[in-house]
Amino acid sequence: MAKATKKQALGRGLSALLKDPDNDINSAEDINADKVVGNIVELDIESIEVNPFQPRTNFNEETLKELASSIRELGVIQPITVRKLAFNKYQLVSGERRFRASKLIGLEVIPAYIRIANDQESLEMALVENIQRQDLDPIEIALSYQRLIDEIQLTQEQMSERVGKKRSTIANYLRLLKLDPIIQTGMRDGFISMGHGRAMVNIEDQVDQLEVYEKIITNKLSVRATEQLVKNLNSDAPAKTEEPTFEIPKHIKKGVRDFSEYFGHKIDVKVTKTGSGKITIPFHSEEDFNRIKKLVQRDK
Repeated sequence: MAKATKKQALGRGLSALLKDPDNDINSAEDINADKVVGNIVELDIESIEVNPFQPRTNFNEETLKELASSIRELGVIQPITVRKLAFNKYQLVSGERRFRASKLIGLEVIPAYIRIANDQESLEMALVENIQRQDLDPIEIALSYQRLIDEIQLTQEQMSERVGKKRSTIANYLRLLKLDPIIQTGMRDGFISMGHGRAMVNIEDQVDQLEVYEKIITNKLSVRATEQLVKNLNSDAPAKTEEPTFEIPKHIKKGVRDFSEYFGHKIDVKVTKTGSGKITIPFHSEEDFNRIKKLVQRDK
């Protein structure tokens, strides 16, 4: 208990340092910056604004009240992270649930880590830290990955390193964005799971997607039942006339696996009797097409 009191006292001391207008800290090179950046500081809640880059958009009111009750009893165990905007003005980077719960019970100060970052760095920190630490729904995670691609220009390989997830996992989340918006909303609201969504991604026509979605809700279908339903639907589709294909050589099979991993999609290869063939790279949206285009152009 004494140790916790000492830490809180230290936070108050650093907070007072930040309120000295004659020695305002705006960069890592400023005097006393090393005492603040990376340390836990108690900040006035009113001096913190929410982050417009926050990927989480849904906050369950009941779980927020439970967290507020826990904070009332035990305090904020894990500090939030903020970035400094101006004198005694900060912006939330991560920890919005803790921030909201603390405001809910009327706390005036909250422990925080302070970072000094520009807007792009703040966006990347918010997206990456929330993906890692917060219980985002699958669509929010997918949108966060897509923003890292579109706004930070991260490749799937770089995202894999930043968030500690396999590239195939990232690709599976991104594929959810090809679902009809109604289905995406259903996943965000908890009516269906990510497993249901992954099964329906294999349905190209969004009208068919919605019909399957309605059957899932009405009949309370499991993921396995949904997968079978999608399989049956696709097997009923008219067969396409294709050129005869032949056994794919082992060296090409290995190359296909490498291609699939690189592009984040299952790559289709067809080989003719003469040894010629074609490679098909699928894409699921304009954003996905542009992502693949960048991968191809990068290796020129």
